[in-house]
Amino acid sequence: MARVTVEDCILQVPNRFELVLKAAQRARNISRGEELTLDRDNDKNPVVALREIADQTVDLEALEQDIVKSLLRAPEPEPVEEEVIDLIATDENIFGVMDVNENEGPDSAASGDDLNTDDIEAAIAAELGGRR
Repeated sequence: MARVTVEDCILQVPNRFELVLKAAQRARNISRGEELTLDRDNDKNPVVALREIADQTVDLEALEQDIVKSLLRAPEPEPVEEEVIDLIATDENIFGVMDVNENEGPDSAASGDDLNTDDIEAAIAAELGGRR
C-alpha cells in the first residue's frame, strides 16, 4: 500500500473520530517500542498506525482498551487516620508559659517569677499600643 487514505481505514473503523483516537494510540504504542506488524517503508508512526489499521494487522479492541487505560486516573489514596500533633505542648498556653497555678515547668522555673493575668494583659496592651 503506497498511500494510506482515510477511506481505506473507514472500512475498518466507521467513525472518523474513533479512527483518529485509535490511530493516535497505536502511534504512541509504536513510539514506546511495540513491535510493528508491517514494514515501516520510511513512514512515520502515525502513517504506520493507519496502514496497520487499514490492513487489519492490529487488534482494534486492544487499542480501545489502551485508550481507556491511558485516560483512567489513579484512585486517590485513602486518608490515613493519624493523631494530630499539637503545635503547642499541652502544659503550655499560647504565651509559652505554664498556668499560674502550676509551679513546675521550664519557663516558670527558669525565670523564677510567676506571671499573672494582669502582667500578661499589660504586656499585650503594650505590644498592641506600640504598633498602632
